[in-house]
Amino acid sequence: MKRLRWQLIIVFVALVVIAVLLFSQQSSKSPLIMVPAPVRGGSYTEALIGTPGRFNPTLDFNNQVDRDVDRLIFSGLVKFDDRGMPQADVAESWGISKDGTIYNFALRPNAVWHDGQPVTSDDVLFTIELMRHPEYPMPGDLQDFWKTIEVKRLDDKTLQFVLPESFAPFLDYLTFGILPKHKLENINPKELVNHPFNLSPIGSGPYAFERLVTGQNEDGSTAIKGLVLRSFDKFYLQPPYIDKFMIAYYPDAISALAAYKSARVQAIGNVTQDILPQALIEPKLNLYTSRLPKITLILLNLDNPEVPFFQDAKVRQAFLMAVNRQKIVDRLLGGQAIIANGPIFPGTWAYYDGTPQLPYAPDKAISRLKAAGYAIPADGIVRTKDTQRLAFELLYPDDPRHKAMAEMIQTSWAAVQAEVTLKGVNNQEMIANYLSTRKYQAALVDIDLSRSPDPDPYPFWHQAQATGGQNYSQWIDRQASEYLEQARVIVDPLERGRLYRNFQVRFASELPALPLFYPVYTYGIDQEVQGVRVGPIFDPSDRLSLVTEWFLMSKGKIAETAVPGGAP
Repeated sequence: MKRLRWQLIIVFVALVVIAVLLFSQQSSKSPLIMVPAPVRGGSYTEALIGTPGRFNPTLDFNNQVDRDVDRLIFSGLVKFDDRGMPQADVAESWGISKDGTIYNFALRPNAVWHDGQPVTSDDVLFTIELMRHPEYPMPGDLQDFWKTIEVKRLDDKTLQFVLPESFAPFLDYLTFGILPKHKLENINPKELVNHPFNLSPIGSGPYAFERLVTGQNEDGSTAIKGLVLRSFDKFYLQPPYIDKFMIAYYPDAISALAAYKSARVQAIGNVTQDILPQALIEPKLNLYTSRLPKITLILLNLDNPEVPFFQDAKVRQAFLMAVNRQKIVDRLLGGQAIIANGPIFPGTWAYYDGTPQLPYAPDKAISRLKAAGYAIPADGIVRTKDTQRLAFELLYPDDPRHKAMAEMIQTSWAAVQAEVTLKGVNNQEMIANYLSTRKYQAALVDIDLSRSPDPDPYPFWHQAQATGGQNYSQWIDRQASEYLEQARVIVDPLERGRLYRNFQVRFASELPALPLFYPVYTYGIDQEVQGVRVGPIFDPSDRLSLVTEWFLMSKGKIAETAVPGGAP
């Protein structure tokens, strides 16, 4: 009996230990909470600043507000994420030949137009034929590009592109909005420019056109004041949660902000610098800031005998270190820019964050100028080497913002004893009379690479482009050029990334131009709109790339929250 009693005690203790362990494990689980689950429904209105023209993705190159609407209505073969990586859109898959000259695409079997007709290879071929038609108002470089590409219809849902040679950035060119052949094939390309289709479009995107909203101008004329789009239930991906997506047009940012304050709109398509301070104090307006695909830099003419000092990398480095770029961003741009380190945009797959950087350091800039042999003569204040004075002319776009920027740069360089003369010219004149002819010394410029997710720095920095191309600095560097050549023909993204990393390191070392900053874009949307995510963009319309995830209505959903140290 004593032996049995001890056995019972041991069992009892074991059961108590197990119970305690189970209880502690249960108590360490993450607590259950209610989280919002999106529900279909609701109406959303966004204020766009500008005037609509044509809702046709092949005609919207010069009108941002048209591109915003076209992004909702139309689809392309591929799209790009915020890192610049290609993603499936109407094309569900594609394959590339080993030599990079053949691209095969398969369209989604469930892709249909807003009128219910299937999206086919014929629609893609029709759109490309239209874009390369000599009477269609497309940018000349795009027309010329498409004339070099052979497009083959394999069947209703597959097609093939044959390139004359390997060209890794080719996928960039396949984001164009596809047009419906069955609606437009009998229309002359020249007549399509002013065809009613452009004000009552049919696409295959997440939203379908419903109607225009018209009103009267002060002079009594009729104008488009807005439009109404509806969620497309047969969209090949997840249909949008928000039923109605409405656009309201305003002439300027101030009136758009006033419309938000009076609850006529729920978002402002572009929060410009002039309304940013007011937008920041709106308690329910969430602001999303994204880096734009633009860079402001100072081009230096490395092959101009009048300014031989630009050929010395130490001098170029000194000029960059002498400029307080953050001060320019804060004072002139309201903080709405990111300091630039090179020609490839941060946040993208090709960007190398280990690139050496030169901070603002005027004392070190002076030391580098001295090391390069430029000293202050006894009878002057401008640094001189032998008889060569450190003096040159800086061109800038002739507008108040760039003038103020050029003046701050001039002051910075005067502090290191360099004499800079400023000259303002309009952009067209700068390109035609100065940059293209290489008849300049230094120039403050903005480079816009919108709608080009692939970095492809070749046109601006390859030595073959130094004469007749866009390598306006006339940078001749065999090592950098080889990196760019190979990255343009190799389709493996890992290998391309390695090549672009090497290029960025070389660029930072040699500094053929002085990178200043990347401007940013600010989007304002009311906090009642949930599910909004905006990353780095390649065009302002990219803010709408995840619009199908936005929602206004929700219901409770039970979910666990993570608790530090708790059970998984």
